[in-house]
Amino acid sequence: MADAIRAASAPRPVGSYPHARRVGSQLFLSGIGPRDPATNAIRGNVHDADGRLLSYDIDAQTRATFANVRAVLEASGARWEDLVDVTVYLTDMAADFQRYNAVWAEFFPDIDTAPCRTTLGISALPTPIAIELKCIAALEE
Repeated sequence: MADAIRAASAPRPVGSYPHARRVGSQLFLSGIGPRDPATNAIRGNVHDADGRLLSYDIDAQTRATFANVRAVLEASGARWEDLVDVTVYLTDMAADFQRYNAVWAEFFPDIDTAPCRTTLGISALPTPIAIELKCIAALEE
């Protein structure tokens, strides 16, 4: 049976699912984005007076997403270095990939220890975020 993980220091999931699930020595994280764990606000978003999204900051959203992934890893007894595979969803690949990729390189400066990665351009995510990560980590038994 798989152990469900709920991380108090990460934003609540937007649906009925755990932050992660551990199966043996593998940890599968649900999709994680840049929402603030305390306020649920989306970091880097700028709205007008009517609440419409005017702009967003992909650097801020990427850093917030990485912080949230780290929070779930730590709640699961894992470390950042345990990540082995990351799927990245960007809502504007053309505009955001280069800046996102530069932040990735800051967090994973050594290509030999960085996790595998697939980056997909998609049209939308369930909330007004520009990035979401789906991660797998390898843990000690």
